[in-house]
Amino acid sequence: MNSKERVRVALARQEPDRVPVNYKANPGIDQRLKKHFGLAGDDHEGLCRALGVDFRGAAAPYTGPVLHKEIPGRRIDAWGVRTRWVEHESGGYWDYCDFPLRDATMEQVEAWPMPSPEDLDYAAFARRCGELREHAVVLGGPGIGDIINSIGMLRTMDQVLVDLVSDDPVGLRLIDRKLNTQVEIIRRSLESAKGLVDVLWIGEDLGTQRGPTISLELFRRHIRPRHQKFVDLGKAYGVPVAIHSCGSSSWAFDDFAEMGIRVVDTLQPEATDMAPAYLKKRYGGRLAFHGMISTAGPVAAGSVEDVIRTARETLETMMPGGGYCFAPTHALQDNSPTENVVAMYQTAERHGRY
Repeated sequence: MNSKERVRVALARQEPDRVPVNYKANPGIDQRLKKHFGLAGDDHEGLCRALGVDFRGAAAPYTGPVLHKEIPGRRIDAWGVRTRWVEHESGGYWDYCDFPLRDATMEQVEAWPMPSPEDLDYAAFARRCGELREHAVVLGGPGIGDIINSIGMLRTMDQVLVDLVSDDPVGLRLIDRKLNTQVEIIRRSLESAKGLVDVLWIGEDLGTQRGPTISLELFRRHIRPRHQKFVDLGKAYGVPVAIHSCGSSSWAFDDFAEMGIRVVDTLQPEATDMAPAYLKKRYGGRLAFHGMISTAGPVAAGSVEDVIRTARETLETMMPGGGYCFAPTHALQDNSPTENVVAMYQTAERHGRY
């Protein structure tokens, strides 16, 4: 099988030739892996091939005007989200800051610049999907459809939770402005590349390590109906929908299946009710799984032997009957030893075959 065939079979909860593999990493470990394999620092495709990665992301490039003024010491994206560089012991990252719509009025929300679906190059997206035709093409990601985190980047996470609980019209309008724009961008992208997209990815972090972030009632009142628009788009174009959700989120999996979501991602095994055996037994007949190799576990803090043992145990639990894609729970962190990450992917290569 090529990568596209392999992923399509796995997401249909059948057994491919081997378990599909995916990759995401922070800059520090990413550069160390490229050095390990003798690759140039910008050779992402070479690293994907070295690790046996089956997935490739693609998106329509934004070609419109600059929407937000530059601010010294800040990165600002097309939605107006601001980040600042924060150093840590093993590297650094761009952390969210300023939260310019924290105290916004309705008028400010309505006037806030957002990308227009007219200003993306969908023909370029279709061409890129064609170039990737042997791979599993992913459209979207954890920030698509995401409310609590992504709107929180503009308004603070605390305020978004208050907005949802209190039905605040200002907060809800901001949510709908952004998500409705994303829905239209996704629709045009799928239309431009019919048959070439293999997964539509959305996200919503619904759990802490110990339990739900919000109630099931609140999820059904405000989040599920908004996510349903993305799921329905995927159905209309014959593209399975995956959802990224951190923490203890299996309490929402029954709803995911009812909505038509086909794949759940992240699957932090150390969180409550997220153990591989529990998820496979309870949800394996309705959902496929992506992730489950913890970036906070042996890959970061254990020995090579610990990594191999954990990866093998996960494969042995999740492989039967198909429906599993081997991947880290989040971006691999810069504190992960290079040899541990290499061992993780070598284990998938050696022990992920049917």
